[in-house]
Amino acid sequence: MKRLVLVLVALLAAWVPSVSWADSQFKLMVLAMPSKYHYEYVPIARDSLEKMARLHEFEISWAGAGWALEQDLSGYRAIVLLNTPVEDLTPVQREKFEAYVKAGGHVMVVHRAAIALPAQSWPWYEQLVGRTVGVHPMLQTGVVTVEDKGFPAVFGLSQRWVWSDEFYTTTNPYGVEIHPVLNVDESSYDPEKIWPGQVVKPMGKDHPIAWYHFVGKSRVFVTTLGHNGEAYRDPQYLAHLLGGIYWTATGLGQSE
Repeated sequence: MKRLVLVLVALLAAWVPSVSWADSQFKLMVLAMPSKYHYEYVPIARDSLEKMARLHEFEISWAGAGWALEQDLSGYRAIVLLNTPVEDLTPVQREKFEAYVKAGGHVMVVHRAAIALPAQSWPWYEQLVGRTVGVHPMLQTGVVTVEDKGFPAVFGLSQRWVWSDEFYTTTNPYGVEIHPVLNVDESSYDPEKIWPGQVVKPMGKDHPIAWYHFVGKSRVFVTTLGHNGEAYRDPQYLAHLLGGIYWTATGLGQSE
């Protein structure tokens, strides 16, 4: 039954023409490919992000399948990979996406899209993300802290924010320099509560869960938050996404 639901979601969301308005500020592709554990969020996220786009005058093309990357991508200011399992992209789709970034296209990565399985199977992408996800924990409630008060993706958040999510632990095998935006306090939850078959690797005091960096001329914003479908109805989380979209697409809004 779950497999049937996934197929139906994919077919319904495979490609939706642009939601557009006159004088939109920029055009964005949202690629939200459903997977075994991430599919219920799709209709909720689509509704919320399209409302956001109408309110803030930008244009969205919603895609639910990787072949959306095979078109001409030059008209998109940014691509948002929303829980997309990137290992499901074909070699052609990966090549097109890499070409988009190398040409100066900007990217926002949300939650599951930060993972490329198996680890180090697509080194270019892991360097784009900036970190390699090492441990996939169970969903828990923890305390998220703001690390960069001047970054737009935190403007709608409290300095200490109680949030429930999967707080991924990460490694940096490629030595990528990132700018942390949000951190999770490991003393506020149990980092050893993980799914079977993994090795516990707490990160300690420095545990970034959202960050930004640059790849050539491209801006990249990553938030590992966003597992629960209901998150896409939460005003604070949506403010977090809006700030990320705004900066990724425009490069504006940062303050010292």
